[in-house]
Amino acid sequence: MLVTNHVLSGAVIGHAVGSAPGAFVTGLVSHLALDAVPHWGGRPLEDVMHVAVADGLTGLLVMAATTLGTDRDRRLRVLAGMAGAAFLDLDKPSRVFLGLSPFPAAVDALHARVQRESPRRMPQELLVGLGGALVVAALSGRGRRAACHTPVHDRDLPQLHAGR
Repeated sequence: MLVTNHVLSGAVIGHAVGSAPGAFVTGLVSHLALDAVPHWGGRPLEDVMHVAVADGLTGLLVMAATTLGTDRDRRLRVLAGMAGAAFLDLDKPSRVFLGLSPFPAAVDALHARVQRESPRRMPQELLVGLGGALVVAALSGRGRRAACHTPVHDRDLPQLHAGR
């Protein structure tokens, strides 16, 4: 699965879970659950590096924009959900830049075992990403709209026509 889609699911988790540690752990578990759903992939990293780099940068941009666009009271747990959801995919840039995975062999084996990839599922990935982005935008904007649209009562307004 594209890391951007993991990040988007982590943002939704962060909005739903009441604490940052809980959001991180739930995001981490969601990574394995989503990798068990049929998704795009199944080719060597060298063959899809152009997609991997664009996806990694997009995932970072989504994390930054979502973090900045989320109300302060939910920001840490949303960031934690996104970090947890993307965490297991740190093996890929680590292998490219350092030549090794940061995880124990058992974690890498589990991560590889749950994958259900096919090179023909990119349209599905893009649709999942679009849907995820719409949900995250709605959740992130909901708190801002509530803060900006508090009810105004007549008693709160200055009396412009007090003499009438």
